Amino acid sequence: MDAIITDTYSVYFNEEGYRALNQHLKKERYSKLFVLTDENTHRDCLPVFLSSLETNLEIEIIEMEAGEVHKTIDTCVQIWHALSELGADRRSLMINLGGGVVTDLGGFVASTFKRGFPFVNVPTSLLAMVDASIGGKTGVDLGNLKNQIGVIRQPEMVLVIPGFLTTLDKRQLNSGFAEMLKHGLISSGKYWGDLKDIKVNDPLDPFIHTSVRIKNQIVLEDPTEKNLRKVLNFGHTLGHAIESHFLEKGEDKALLHGEAIAIGMILEGFLSHRVSGLGLHQLEDIKNTFLERFRKVDFTEGDKQAIIDLLKFDKKNTHGSINFVLLKRIGEAVIDQQVSEDLFREAFAYYED
Repeated sequence: MDAIITDTYSVYFNEEGYRALNQHLKKERYSKLFVLTDENTHRDCLPVFLSSLETNLEIEIIEMEAGEVHKTIDTCVQIWHALSELGADRRSLMINLGGGVVTDLGGFVASTFKRGFPFVNVPTSLLAMVDASIGGKTGVDLGNLKNQIGVIRQPEMVLVIPGFLTTLDKRQLNSGFAEMLKHGLISSGKYWGDLKDIKVNDPLDPFIHTSVRIKNQIVLEDPTEKNLRKVLNFGHTLGHAIESHFLEKGEDKALLHGEAIAIGMILEGFLSHRVSGLGLHQLEDIKNTFLERFRKVDFTEGDKQAIIDLLKFDKKNTHGSINFVLLKRIGEAVIDQQVSEDLFREAFAYYED
């Protein structure tokens, strides 16, 4: 698969990624190499990754605990201390080898230590390959509130190695697939249709490439999310609130990102039907497609109110207003849509029906 070129870096696929990284290491003369993993990627991915590196640089491995609950400033502080103790400087390179938590947090750590040093993302989950590692968003959660602290800073390069997906279970694969389905909903009815026929265990390489290309095209037009890039947040206003709410209930109740966003896309599909003209047939298509892949979650009345209360913390909000990304039709999204609060409960009722 051909590399995807952005304004400042490239996304490489399969063995071409290792070749590009090894050439980059020879050219840039870094002082030291740091590889950030969690315990899962340390065990399952790091040996394969290191065996493909060609460098004489000193390599230090930093391991964090796995899971969204560890995507915090406290974890960043621990890694900043480790970098300091291990002699990191502004000519060091951080390689973030992991899923979305590792690439988001690792990018933020690298962007802020000594006012910033370069990093490379090597996503190992489907979610990170098609979403988290692309576009330069870095950051951590603030308590249970998703991605409230962070900066936009682009990596030196991204290596997408689909072979790492063999380390994932079906639930994790489905979580990433939700973001791929979103790419179809916001930009391409044809891509949405193609993805509906794919089983999550089918070869995904060409579809991963398409999703990265779609996201890259949007980010190129609006790198700092002033306008168009907001469409990537379809399903995320309610979805992030759902994810935050269940995260607060503890790890045993937590939903994966894609599971929460899938619910968010059904709910915001309903809002699109009521507010921005999405046809009923397309709304039903969205609902049925996600419910075929994701179990239905039961919401108490207390859950619903807590989720609605969390909407005020959404990053897209301005001037006290909750702003939604909605669909006019499958393949066409509209931004900055205002929705009356009474429709939120109607959306939950539609999901539960």
